[in-house]
Amino acid sequence: EKQIEMFDSKIKTLESDLDVGHMVHIPTYHPKATGVIRWIGMLPGRNVISAGIELDEDIGISDGKLMNKKYFSCPPTRGIFVRLSSCLPDSRFKMHAEELEETDGVKVKLIGRVAPPTNTEAVKILNGKMKGIQGHRNSCYMDCALFSLFSCSSVLDSMLFHPTDQTDQDIQFTLREEIVNPLRKHGYVDAKSIMKLRTQLTCRGHSLSYTTDEKDPEEFLNLIMHYILGIEPLLKLQLAAQKVQESYCYQIFMDKEEDLIVPTVQQLLEHSFVTGKLKLVEVPSCFIIQMPRFGKKYKMFGKIVPSLELDITDLLCDSPRECLICGDVAAQECEACFKDRKTFSISGLKQYCEICCNRVHSHHNRQDHVPQKLQLPKEFHCRYSEKKPMVPKEKLELFAVLCIETSHYVSFVKYGPEKEHWMFFDSMADRHGDEDGYNVPTVILCPEVAQYLDCSVEELASQRPRDMEGVAKRLFCDAYMYMYQSTKMALYK
Repeated sequence: EKQIEMFDSKIKTLESDLDVGHMVHIPTYHPKATGVIRWIGMLPGRNVISAGIELDEDIGISDGKLMNKKYFSCPPTRGIFVRLSSCLPDSRFKMHAEELEETDGVKVKLIGRVAPPTNTEAVKILNGKMKGIQGHRNSCYMDCALFSLFSCSSVLDSMLFHPTDQTDQDIQFTLREEIVNPLRKHGYVDAKSIMKLRTQLTCRGHSLSYTTDEKDPEEFLNLIMHYILGIEPLLKLQLAAQKVQESYCYQIFMDKEEDLIVPTVQQLLEHSFVTGKLKLVEVPSCFIIQMPRFGKKYKMFGKIVPSLELDITDLLCDSPRECLICGDVAAQECEACFKDRKTFSISGLKQYCEICCNRVHSHHNRQDHVPQKLQLPKEFHCRYSEKKPMVPKEKLELFAVLCIETSHYVSFVKYGPEKEHWMFFDSMADRHGDEDGYNVPTVILCPEVAQYLDCSVEELASQRPRDMEGVAKRLFCDAYMYMYQSTKMALYK
């Protein structure tokens, strides 16, 4: 059987440029029959090379089974088997690929590692129409997740080269050579490359609907990081004295706080950690944070301010922290003080050295507080002298934000160090043609974001979303997931 399969593979390579994962049109079956090739080979009783197709519409006659044998999996009435010679490349994607090759000489596959562009180079490569990742058939969740992670950041490049099972090496190859590298080198990825990745994920049996249905970004990221590439979890969380929990994304859970009118990501994360009694075991190289919302419609907050820097110093387990009052090394932490926002600032955990802790809790309104003793490394015992030990700060930088409105994902990417260095990506920003057309992915610069980052809480609260300039409203009102990185830790993970 293996020899027959090898023979079939050689024949199909010689006779056709089509392969598994390619999008095709089958006019001899039905004028609107388009889909993706899921299987190629010889069928019993036929002396021609056949193709198993998963159709875009419910006009098929199979679920991937023929004569009681399963060749591939797809939803019922989506599958057909036809001669490979009956399949034509889908003109919606072939047209643009030919135009791009003719004008720019872009190659689909780029072997090796291509560094992400930044600053003016990123603008030159990524800015414009037919830039970014081309969307097709509910792929916006995947398009935006990949664009956010890899267009201008290398923090998770290790997953592109991480040793993986032989059965999953083709998925890693597609991700690296046909998506990430072309995106960074030429600023464009054709929809067929994303469809190939979606088909490969479906073929692994993780979900029969990866080529057709809309998913959540975190579902895709967990699948690709954990089940396919098998990289170490990005986060290690300590819940009180319980066992360390590991995850790839962190979902913020918290009660509605009336005094948090327009919160920052920093404030939301602190509230979530205090509420859940959580600490980070170590500094993550990449911190992916999901905002507090339920489903795709309900949002807990009308606006959220992106924290360009995320200070996680006080969220680390057994790490030295600074006294809120005098700046010496803290020895006690008080949750009750954190919740007392009439007296204390709305941001930052409340911890004190022994002297300041006694002074703060000598007030009659705070005598019932129960501070918790902090565990400190031996090198950072409190020393009450003029020469106080320096408490190191651990900060992460924001590099991307995924947003959602009416079930459609878009993303913002920070391509440079300045507040104005933002670009906005939509994989389906426009469309060329109707049913036989194709989506036009677009990347635009959005420096207008900076002016709202400098606004006060009162100004942002009074700002009507529809009056905000450019696409700033999407960033402040529709945020779904924030991505932070530690370039220092990325060197070791």
